[in-house]
Amino acid sequence: MPIPAPARDSDRSGPAAITPGAGRWNRTSADGCARLHAAACSILERTGVRVDHPEARRLLAAAGARVDEADRVRIPAELVAEALAVAPKALTLHDRTGRPAIEWGGETAWFGPGSDCPSIIDGRTGDRRLATLDDVRAGIALVDALPNMAFAMSMFLPSDVDGRVADRHQAVAMLTGTTKPLIVVTYEMAGLRDVLAMAEAVAGGAGELAARPSVAWYINVTRGLLLDADAVDRLLFLAERGLPALWIPVTSGGTTGPVTLAGTLAVNHAGVLAGLVIAQLVREGAPVVVPGFGGDALDLRTTVDPYVGPDPKGAAEALAHHLGLPMFSLGGGADSKVVDGQAAAEAAAAILLDALAAGQVTHDSGYLESGLAGSLAQLAICDELVGWTRAATAPLDLSDEALALDLVDELGPDGSFLEADHTLAHYRSRWYPTLLDRRSRGAWAAAGGHPLGTRAADRVDAILAGRSIPPPLPEAASAELREIVARAEARAGL
Repeated sequence: MPIPAPARDSDRSGPAAITPGAGRWNRTSADGCARLHAAACSILERTGVRVDHPEARRLLAAAGARVDEADRVRIPAELVAEALAVAPKALTLHDRTGRPAIEWGGETAWFGPGSDCPSIIDGRTGDRRLATLDDVRAGIALVDALPNMAFAMSMFLPSDVDGRVADRHQAVAMLTGTTKPLIVVTYEMAGLRDVLAMAEAVAGGAGELAARPSVAWYINVTRGLLLDADAVDRLLFLAERGLPALWIPVTSGGTTGPVTLAGTLAVNHAGVLAGLVIAQLVREGAPVVVPGFGGDALDLRTTVDPYVGPDPKGAAEALAHHLGLPMFSLGGGADSKVVDGQAAAEAAAAILLDALAAGQVTHDSGYLESGLAGSLAQLAICDELVGWTRAATAPLDLSDEALALDLVDELGPDGSFLEADHTLAHYRSRWYPTLLDRRSRGAWAAAGGHPLGTRAADRVDAILAGRSIPPPLPEAASAELREIVARAEARAGL
């Protein structure tokens, strides 16, 4: 009996998630995590953080923090403990239809792209150019079709729309171009209000979005010990409404924090805890997602901030797991300038480690050039690597059917299993690649002998040419999105 072609990842049903079957990898022990957390609490009490937001300072002072004339706030460990006791340990992100899509918390890892790369790299030629709004739309369409990308971000920063309203245009592309959950970056408070109004229009109202959130909001904070006014303003706004806020301070070893990994982690974690405290003072139980990455340092030979340095991998993830907090991790990016062996190797190593560390929701698949550029071909390669990692870390099936002892006994030492009905029934349980080539050299050469980057670019073209379009939004929602963008452009004088 001829065996039909094996199923590829795109033919499979089930969640695009990874749960390590043999248990999570811990970069450091529980004692090590406790020491890091204690160090961060000591920084908050002894050194404090500067909070450039009067209302946040008032809340902290009323709760027992000490605020000095330089707006430096020293937060007692008791406040941190109280915030940790009431902060949610998990949340659910829904798709556009309201169905649960990502269970954010625990031992599972989900992967997706990043946002706001200013440039795009051609997977075939390596040519680099500024990204456009059409590139944003193409990236969203690709994410919607790729089976192992669980959520969408804008991936690119469009150069052909005014930067003052670019986040609104990116949001429209995401809200209309995929049904997958979204993680949104806005550039200031007005943008957050506008994009929230868009998300509410798509969800059917503010109550519907709050009950079944399909969007989480990325807040990039200046540095661990400096909580800038705009970031805090957005945190307060989201906490009041009970919407998921990704509170992501960034501390760079040797520049804005100690050059040592532990010192950088402690400083950054202090900023994470300060934001967590503020959010819980606004609304007890406000959902806050903490970084599952951090501890980076500039490469002091090049002054480039590496995206896939091995030093910090798993450290912040272990700390977030230790505290039981939902986390947002970073993996799948590359420091390579083109889609090449370095890009694939860096992405593969990062994806595997983030999956083993159960980084929960992990962004930046498809990034190149340390976050300055992205590639749709690289995103397709990352999708393949996530599928490979998912298969490599899956729990073993040790059922009677899988062990097949009766079949082994029936066929014995000299039997052929190729013709067995059991083989036909179960061969799809093995992983088969979409892009990674397993053909003989002759078959590969006869098909053109293309390298991985070219094959990935071909797959992108095929997906974008033949993909199924997500169901359109109701006309009332589409009209509301257009009106919100028009009002934002009018306020900007465009």
